[in-house]
Amino acid sequence: MRQWIATICLIVLSAMAQVQAATVLVIGDSISAAFGLETQEGWVALLQQRFDQANAEIEVVNASISGETTGGGLARFPDLLAQHQPEYVIIELGGNDGLRGLSIEHMTANLTTMVRKAKQQNAAVLLLGMRLPSNYGQRYTEAFYNVYQGIAEQEQVALVDFFLEGVGAVDGMMQADGVHPTQQAQPLLLDNVWQGLAPLLPAAANIDSAH
Repeated sequence: MRQWIATICLIVLSAMAQVQAATVLVIGDSISAAFGLETQEGWVALLQQRFDQANAEIEVVNASISGETTGGGLARFPDLLAQHQPEYVIIELGGNDGLRGLSIEHMTANLTTMVRKAKQQNAAVLLLGMRLPSNYGQRYTEAFYNVYQGIAEQEQVALVDFFLEGVGAVDGMMQADGVHPTQQAQPLLLDNVWQGLAPLLPAAANIDSAH
């Protein structure tokens, strides 16, 4: 009888642990895939470290791929949602659309669809905004920037205004290609993300105090 009761307790405790655990799904491009760095040096890995140091039952899944566009991200997104069932989704896409001069309309539609699919699964969404260099022309760069603002307002989701704030075009913060952040920039990227993510997390105060 005691062994049977002990077994039931273990099953219940295991189920409670599974319920309490949460998943953050990050879907992005090379910046979130830690291009040119060791994977553990990237901001996504640092986010997991922050949770671990605070003993937070949160798993970070990095589904970022170098060269990814919003179209590619949207194509992979339904399977990622089904597989990981995330409570939180961070979308860091659009940079490659902009650098390739792809359609602003298609980019907007792709990101909007991703946001809505995540919300349909009751996931809290954080959108990471990007900006393009001025040599892409004022009209295109402004339209590109406004995509993120418009979606965040329309869909009522959290937004980081400029993901590369304090990093883009800053000496020592960008690799030789001028596109990808250095290892030194990764903590700053994490801090930028954290400003938008922390208000979505119920235990953010405890995590901040442990950081």
